[in-house]
Amino acid sequence: MTLQQVQGFSVGTEAVLYWEKPRQLPQNYRYQIFQDGNPAGSSDKTHYTVENLIPGKSYEYFVRIVTQSGENLAEYSPVTLTVPEEKKKIDVTQSPYFVKGDGKTLNTAALQQVFDDCGKGEMVFLPPGVYLTGALRMHSDMELYLAEGAVLQGTDNVEDYLPRIWSRFEGIEQECYSSVLNLGELDHKGGCGCRNVVIRGKGTIASGGRVLAERVIASERERLKIYLEKLGDKISECEKPETIPGRVRPRLINMSNAKDVILSGITFRNGASWNIHMIYSEHIVTCGCKFYSEDVWNGDGWDPDSSTDCTIFDCVFYTGDDGIAIKSGKNPEGNRIGRKTSHIRIFDCKSAFGHGITIGSEISGGIEDVAIWDCDMSRSMCGIEIKGTKKRGGYVRNVQVYDCAAARIMFHSVGYNDDGIGAEKPPVFENCCFENIRVSGEYLDHDGEWHSGDAIELCGFDEPGYELKDVVFRDIYLEGKEAGGRQNLSLQYCENVSFERFHCS
Repeated sequence: MTLQQVQGFSVGTEAVLYWEKPRQLPQNYRYQIFQDGNPAGSSDKTHYTVENLIPGKSYEYFVRIVTQSGENLAEYSPVTLTVPEEKKKIDVTQSPYFVKGDGKTLNTAALQQVFDDCGKGEMVFLPPGVYLTGALRMHSDMELYLAEGAVLQGTDNVEDYLPRIWSRFEGIEQECYSSVLNLGELDHKGGCGCRNVVIRGKGTIASGGRVLAERVIASERERLKIYLEKLGDKISECEKPETIPGRVRPRLINMSNAKDVILSGITFRNGASWNIHMIYSEHIVTCGCKFYSEDVWNGDGWDPDSSTDCTIFDCVFYTGDDGIAIKSGKNPEGNRIGRKTSHIRIFDCKSAFGHGITIGSEISGGIEDVAIWDCDMSRSMCGIEIKGTKKRGGYVRNVQVYDCAAARIMFHSVGYNDDGIGAEKPPVFENCCFENIRVSGEYLDHDGEWHSGDAIELCGFDEPGYELKDVVFRDIYLEGKEAGGRQNLSLQYCENVSFERFHCS
């Protein structure tokens, strides 16, 4: 049996391969990786890295699934990758830039000059050190490499993230502060304007975190004082009083109308809001990264927003909010723009702290074709959550989750982040499958305390025709922390929801 094509990319002297996992594989199988027809290695995960390749040379790779006894089960179509020619390394600390890695000197202007000067065959290189900076802008066909021990450290000063740029936050297009790294310019009617960017290495990209966030909110609250007073009780439709002034906070990395971007091996730490945010973008691959933002409100890790063909794997999340949050705009603007998020692949990711994997609540442009496998979201608040509000409009459909662990599975309406003019119709939640999942029914709150909750919560909308419908649960393992403990399943406004082979321990 021939499966989909192996996917991959080549950076430095490595080829990173990844592929989709078939459903219902037998026990004791492995993936065999072949390079130019010869065995190159094996893996029990759906990704593999081949090292020490020759620059400028092309290699063909295919992957075969075999049983422990060596029986061939299936084979993936091959892919050919060309290793890039060795790039000229631009050491930012050397002449003519002399960027200081002392953690004290503000290097924004010098670093921006390095970025501007970086050509297609060159690579911006940060050796070990702490490089203090404000907002920086990347361009097409450039590569940024952070050595182990290198920290690109955004300041906690609001003024260092000027000028404001047109962006989108919580589904609303508006001027926001620039992020530490900015790719592309926002245009919901246009295509990609920034492409072929690589950000990789073993270093860290960080920002001012909670301190920066609070300073931005205080500044914006003063600027919007009259407007906020006029809202009166309408402010209660927001999550909290800081919601509206907080929407202008910078992200750690902001991609707008970007395409073919690779984020590999980096530690991302303490954006003032979401860490990685891609808007109206395409083919963004993130792998081997760590995300830290435990003390940051809205400290999401990785947020594809009205974007397509985005993949993340082999990442760990210690986040103050969602580890991964899939979005597509908010009513009424998101309904009008109508740019969906589709073909999202998430695998071999783990939550160490945070909310887990969520879809929504901004779903007005629609979300479809999401596959999640081999992820462990058991140490999280929400596990795997799909959410919207009744006035949001849009849809979530064709979500496949399998071979995972989760604190909870929730598919429901929420009452927060509910400002904005309502859509004509409620959202549609339909055609989803959850298979071979361990669910604990125990969740980890923001204080690190464990609590019991419904293992599965399913709730559609209380309007005929907008029930949660056509959802399958198959081979679900309910595993409470207390042996033999009762688990709760909650269903409301549902139609054609099936349960096959539930297992309790």
